[in-house]
Amino acid sequence: MKTRVHLIVITLLLFAGMGIQAQSTTKAKKVLIVYYSYSGNTQVIAKQIQKDTGGDLFEIQTVKAYPKEYKAVVDQARKEVDSNYKPALRTKLQDISKYDVIFVGSPCWWSTIAPPVRTFLSGYNLSGKTIVPFMTHEGSGMGRSEADIRKLCPKSTVLNGLPIQGSQVNAAGNEVMKWLKKTGMLKK
Repeated sequence: MKTRVHLIVITLLLFAGMGIQAQSTTKAKKVLIVYYSYSGNTQVIAKQIQKDTGGDLFEIQTVKAYPKEYKAVVDQARKEVDSNYKPALRTKLQDISKYDVIFVGSPCWWSTIAPPVRTFLSGYNLSGKTIVPFMTHEGSGMGRSEADIRKLCPKSTVLNGLPIQGSQVNAAGNEVMKWLKKTGMLKK
């Protein structure tokens, strides 16, 4: 009987020790929300994601601003997307290595990410990172942006993104929260 009690106690201690080890080695994921916003719509969603995840926020800014006139920016964006142009960026992130999860926000230009986002993704080693795209659009949804991000970040895990219609960004809080919960990224 004593031997049996000792075995049970030893077994319980082993399981308790495993639980303690599992707890102590689990670390919280460090989140970054990086975005490019031409009209302000993508910024609204980026700030909502920051509020709901507690992540750090980083705005991609180009050296040369895009035209203010709509037709001019549409024409320029078309040329840049078609030629895989990567505009120079004014902002640079000092240390991306400390982040595990990177939300990437962009307006959907010609069914993909805006060229400044392409420049950002090409400029950092994102191997082993989880990339979570979100797009603002006026009818194209995610377009081919997820596939294009996978090409730019082949050693990253790219999750399914969230498309939000630009005219609906101010009312999208619940949709953003549901998506974050589904992806497991909602701050508790």
